[in-house]
This record gives sequence, structure tokens and C-alpha cells, in this order.
Amino acid sequence: MLDTCKLKSACNLPFVYNKKINTAGTSNADVPLADPGMYQLDITLRRGQSLAARDRGGTSDPYVKFKIGGKEVFRSKIIHKNLNPVWEEKACILVEHLREPLYIKVFDYDFGLQDDFMGSAFLDLTQLELNRPTDVTLTLKDPHYPDHYLGIILLSVILTPKEGEHRDVQSSIHSFLHWRICEIKTMLMRKSWKRSSKDLSENEVVGSYFSVKSFFWRFQTQSLRLSDVHRKSQLWRGIVSITLIEGRDLKAMDSNGLSDPYVKFRLGHQKYKSKIMPKTLNPQWREQFDFHLYEERGGIIDITAWDKDAGKRDDFIGRCQVDLSALSREQTHKLELQLEEGEGHLVLLVTLTASATVSISDLSVNSLEDQKEREEILRRYSPLRIFHNLKDVGFLQVKVIRAEGLMVADVTGKSDPFCVVELNNDRLLTHTVYKNLNPEWNKIFTFNIKDIHSVLEVTVYDEDRDRSADFLGKVAIPLLSIQNGEQKAYVLKNKQLTGPTKGVIYLEIDVIFNAVKASLRTLIPKEQKYIEEENRLSKQLLLRNFIRMKRCVMVLVNAAYYVNSCFDWDSPPRSLAAFVLFLFVVWNFELYMIPLVLLLLLTWNYFLIISGKDNRQRDTVVEDMLEDEEEEDDKDDKDSEKKGFINKIYAIQEVCISVQNILDEVASFGERIKNTFNWTVPFLSWLAIVALCVFTVILYFIPLRYIVLVWGINKFTKKLRSPYAIDNNELLDFLSRVPSDVQVVQYQELKPDPSHSPCKRKKNNLG
Repeated sequence: MLDTCKLKSACNLPFVYNKKINTAGTSNADVPLADPGMYQLDITLRRGQSLAARDRGGTSDPYVKFKIGGKEVFRSKIIHKNLNPVWEEKACILVEHLREPLYIKVFDYDFGLQDDFMGSAFLDLTQLELNRPTDVTLTLKDPHYPDHYLGIILLSVILTPKEGEHRDVQSSIHSFLHWRICEIKTMLMRKSWKRSSKDLSENEVVGSYFSVKSFFWRFQTQSLRLSDVHRKSQLWRGIVSITLIEGRDLKAMDSNGLSDPYVKFRLGHQKYKSKIMPKTLNPQWREQFDFHLYEERGGIIDITAWDKDAGKRDDFIGRCQVDLSALSREQTHKLELQLEEGEGHLVLLVTLTASATVSISDLSVNSLEDQKEREEILRRYSPLRIFHNLKDVGFLQVKVIRAEGLMVADVTGKSDPFCVVELNNDRLLTHTVYKNLNPEWNKIFTFNIKDIHSVLEVTVYDEDRDRSADFLGKVAIPLLSIQNGEQKAYVLKNKQLTGPTKGVIYLEIDVIFNAVKASLRTLIPKEQKYIEEENRLSKQLLLRNFIRMKRCVMVLVNAAYYVNSCFDWDSPPRSLAAFVLFLFVVWNFELYMIPLVLLLLLTWNYFLIISGKDNRQRDTVVEDMLEDEEEEDDKDDKDSEKKGFINKIYAIQEVCISVQNILDEVASFGERIKNTFNWTVPFLSWLAIVALCVFTVILYFIPLRYIVLVWGINKFTKKLRSPYAIDNNELLDFLSRVPSDVQVVQYQELKPDPSHSPCKRKKNNLG
């Protein structure tokens, strides 16, 4: 029979084991079991002294980057024209491994150009004492010129262990471990009854214990990975809506005594840029931007004003900040902010709104499968509730089930995939499935739809601890093309959405929306996405946009040739018919005939489509050009530290980028008009039919002079009725929802490989 003392010692083994670990020492360089596993590094970036001059005037525009493990964790604001800058900025960084040093890099900001490298240094975190503020002076060096003196950076740091999370994990492990040891004890006692003539050795008990200990060490590692997932998939807690009204008495930066001002906003990694107002010191913007608020305590919005200069670097006008923690929620605040380091004021309207429009859950928690919740959602978006919260257009539920045959991203022949689901500026993530090319996530994501013409983007990445995530594939799905309740296999595409990559992803999507609200929202400006990267010059993109614009222009040219051929009587029957038609139309012309002709054109194309005579041709030219485009990788910091001949051709580059963007806008405009009439998006074509019918009736029954009078009165009194109203053009807002030919190709579904045939299933769509 098992000795009682041995059983007691077995049950107490975890506590004796931890005691030995705790007495081993507390050096930062060691990583014992009782190590907190996570540290908080609070840094105050004080100032720089005697920094290197990188600009022609003998000054620099320095800013500082902090990097750990190859990832940028902080970037300071830019101090203009100063070699002894004072930042006094604070950063809070979570550190997993103290062996990884903190790298500090200083750059000189050059607008439109690659920033100049001003020096770097590193801070050894293992040399810091815990819970003790430390002032640090770092000497900047250039690895290529180690003898050059590049100045110093002064910091204040304090390293604090994050003990709370570890204590919870350890206490859970100890409780569960104690229960498992007692279970082992019971099991061994049962065995001892069967072999009563033999005593069990102490090694059996201890060996069983350490096997359980090994199991819980793996459990602890997975728990830490899970905490990484929670940090990665944090949801935003509110929306900051900013309306940029106007600027007053801004500083004149041009030789004519005026400026061409625009404004940049930044909240964390979210960035916006206003439109440019030419030749004015009192610009009227009337633009609105929405930021997502991730921190409960708020944040600080950095605002900078600039003067646009073609062919050279833009001039800095001034800066200001908005501290969101000082503003009350659910209330609009009118702010008049004085520009620092410059002249003038900016007038803003700022509104903080709490939000709960997105959620993540497991497959077991399905809103649409619960009868009461489904009825509530259907009632919320029923036709009877047209004027209740016009911004809440619909409800989207996305089931991310699994992926198959993903690309290998790690040297082990596996990947660590996770999935990112985006709808406009709403961005949610799944957990990571480690070392698997056929992951199963089984997650449900819900979104509130603000624009039914939005595109759902689902991207699969490979998680890498030491660098940014690797791209594995992506799909883009317009909400209006979704078939409710159907589990479907989508072939993953490349970054440009122009061709297939390896793997498929299985999704099941449901969309419920109010058609009237969606129609009304179509006539207001689209939600602007965050400005994440600057436009770059691309020869292939420039050529593609030129060909697109040429094809649109050639349609007009060919039409002009056709009309001219009627004038020249190249074909007498055709010219005679055109002449009779001309006399009839001119003699009987009324204004209502214009929308009537467009209405007939839409109707004619619709009947051609339903009769099987689809006159829409797949644009193989655009597809070929998109497939020929090479993937552009993100530039590394090394590229930003080097400057070549780009300095000399900067003016040409900016002109080419402008031409490139203009060609894209013109080509997209013509393609959107064409795609409206060829029923590329049936919802929009039906909406156009309704609008044209209304305009036809109005123009038929109401004299034109009264319509023009109402339009003029509305235009002249609009600013008096609503001083802060944002100007918009309903027709352009409508066309912005129609996809261009490039977007049609990008949103087109690829045929899955026969080996990945999807298991389609139709659900009964209640209501």
C-alpha cells in the first residue's frame, strides 16, 4: 500500500517546486518560471542635442522611431528646423523579452522624399532596474560612419513587470495542478489495492507529477499566445467625428501673399488629409472625418496645417492638438484652435460617440439562428422604420469557417494563419491557428452596415513574432453580391486582387438591410478610408490609366464620327432617317425627354440581359494589364535611409503622380457611367430607373422656370439654413458607388479548383 507521507509530499510538490525557483534570483537577464512574462516600459522622450544637419539651410526636421524586435512601436512628432529639439512625449510599450534591445532611430523629415537618416542607438533593457525611474543619455551613431558625431538623445525610462496577468495564470495553473495531483493520487491508490503485495515507488508519483507539470507548461505557453491574440484583436470603443469647418487668418507662405492650405489629422495610426483650398488665408473646408477610438481614456489628435507647393516641399503653417480625454461624450464641441509655431486658427466640430456596432463570437452564438433575435433584426430594418436612424442601413453577419491549402510561409513548411475581416474602417481579427495550412477558425463577426455599396474584405495573414505579418491571400466581396445563408469557398487572390494565390477560404455571409435607407445613403458622400500610404509612381499603373482614359475618349470620338457621317450622307438611308428624326425631336422637344431617353436606354439593356443577349463583354484588356502588374513590396527602413537621384527628379515625379491620378479619376468616371447603364450593379440601375422616372414626371408636369427657381433658392439659402453643412453633389455621390472596370475585375469571383468544391447549403430564410 502507498505510504501516506509519500502521498502528502506528492500533493505539495508544486509549492516546493515554486519555492526553489523563486530563490534562484531575480536578474532581468534570466527567464525563470516565476518571471512575469510581460513588462511595461514607460518612456519619456525628452530632447535631442547637437543633432546632425540634413537640410540645405543647415537645420533638420527631426523625429524619432522606437523599434523592438524589428517592429516600430512608437513614432514622435516632427520638430521643424531645429537641431536641439524638445519633444517631451510619453510612450507606453509592452515588452515580452528583455533580451531584445530597444532601438532608437532619428530621421530628418522630407515631404515627398525619402527621409534622411540622422543616427541610431539602442537601449539594453536587461541593464534596467525594475520599478525605478532612470534617466538615459544615448549617443547617436551611423553604422557606416562610426567616427562621426551625430548628437545625443535624452530619455527617461521605467521598467515595470506586469504581474497581474501572470498571477492569474499561475494561480489557475496551481489550482488545476493541485486537483490533477490529487486525481493521480486517487488513481495510484486504486492501483495499489489491486497489487497490495507491492509498494509503489516514489518515482512513479513524481514522474506522474512532472508529466502533468510539462503539460501545464505547454498550457501556460498557449495562454500567453492567447493573450497576444487578445491584444491583437482589440475592438474600438467609440467614434470621434471631426468636421473641419474653416481656417482664419492663416500665415501667408507664397510670394503672392496667399497660401494653398490643407490640413492633416493623426490619431495613432489613423490618418486623414483634407482637400487643398487654393489661394486663400481663410479657407472654407466643410469636411468630415471619422476616427476609431481604441482607448477608454481617449487620446490626442495631432493636427498640422500645410501650404501646398507644386514641384517642391510643402511649407509648414502650424500645428495644434485636441485632447479627447477633456471632452465629454455624446456631445458636439465647437473648438477654435490657435496654431502653434505659426499664425491663425482652425475651427472644428468634434463629437465623441460610444459604439458597439461590431462583435466577435463563436459559431455557437449565432444571432440569426435565434428566432427572437432574428425577428428583432428583421423588425429593425423593416420598411416601416425608414426614418429611424438613417445611418443604420443594415446588418451583416460573417461566419469565417476555415481555409484549405494555404501558402507555406515558415521554414518549417507550415504557417500560423489568422484572418482579418474589414468593412470600411471596421476591422476585426480571428485567433491564430499555429502550424497549420488548413486552419479552422469557426468565428462569427457582426457589423452594422452604413453603406450597402461597401465591400467586405477578408485577408489571411501568417503571424510572425519578430516581424510584420506575411500576406497569404485576400478576397473582396461587394455586399450586394452576397447570397444569404450559403456556405461558399472563395479562391484567395493576391494583394492587388488581380489573380489567384494558393488556398481557398470558406465563408457564410448574411446581409439584412433596408432598401429605402440604402437608397437615401447612396446620395450622400462615401465613408473615407484611412490614409495609410502615399501614392507612388508606377509606370505600369500610368500606362494602364492612360489606356483606360483613351478607350473612354474614343467612345466619344467614334460617336462624333458617326454623327459626321450622317451629315456627309455616306449612307443615304441612314442619313435620311437621322434627318427625319432630327426634325421631329427639335420640333417637339421638351426637357423631360432627356431623362426619358436615358430611362429607355436602361430598360433596353435590362431586357437584353434577361433575354440572354448580354451585351456586356468581359474586359480582357483590363484583366491582362492588372495581371501584368508586379507586386510592390513595402520599403524597408534601409531604403528610407538612402537617397539616390530621386532628389533630382522629384518635380517630375510629383507631376507624373498627379497625371496618373487624374487619368485614373477620368477613366473611372467614364466607366462608372457605362456600368450604370449596363446593369453591372442591378441595385444601382434600379435606383437610377426610379430617379429618372421621378425626374421625367417632375419635368413633364412642372414648368422649367419653377424648377430652376426652387433650385436657385435652395442654393442661395443653404448656408443660411445650415452654416456648417458639407457641400456635396448627389450625382457624383451616386456614381462613386458604381464600380469601375478595374473594381469589377477585382470583385469578380474566381472559379475554385475542383479539389476544393464547396459544400453549399441553403438555409430557410425566415421572414
